[in-house]
Amino acid sequence: MLTLGIDPGTATTGFGLVRQQGDKLSHVGNGCISTSSKETPQNRLGIIYHELKQLILLHRPDVVAVERLYFGENSKTAMAVGQARGIILLAAAERKIAVSEYTPLEVKLALTGYGKAEKRQIQQMVRILLKLDDIPRPDDAADALAVAICHLHSYKVARLEARA
Repeated sequence: MLTLGIDPGTATTGFGLVRQQGDKLSHVGNGCISTSSKETPQNRLGIIYHELKQLILLHRPDVVAVERLYFGENSKTAMAVGQARGIILLAAAERKIAVSEYTPLEVKLALTGYGKAEKRQIQQMVRILLKLDDIPRPDDAADALAVAICHLHSYKVARLEARA
């Protein structure tokens, strides 16, 4: 199963592709879709949408796993991230790809077993689980890989529960 993990944002949307074959996870690729603050909001969303569609067409993931929006203190940022998430959901829906969403807490628990794990701990687990030499950069790409791994772990648990 190939999972495309997404860490949504308007300035930077991280993506990570992880394949699971049996119990083995393998790193397929990662990166970021970046937009300039000089662009209009609609152009920034258009760039994210176009780039994501190209990624989906190129890699044909079985599922898209997206970090669920966390409403912190900055509602303006939350609105912008929500718009980016909408574009991501649309791109997946157009290709009829299933979407799963995970909170930052769920991602931390799935990777470290500790809901208050720090970013560095998550990044180290991504590196270890995918047998990478270094922590993926930038942070948004590492976060996206973590979301993909979270999905694959959660999917595996759900399948086991369904069999029981």
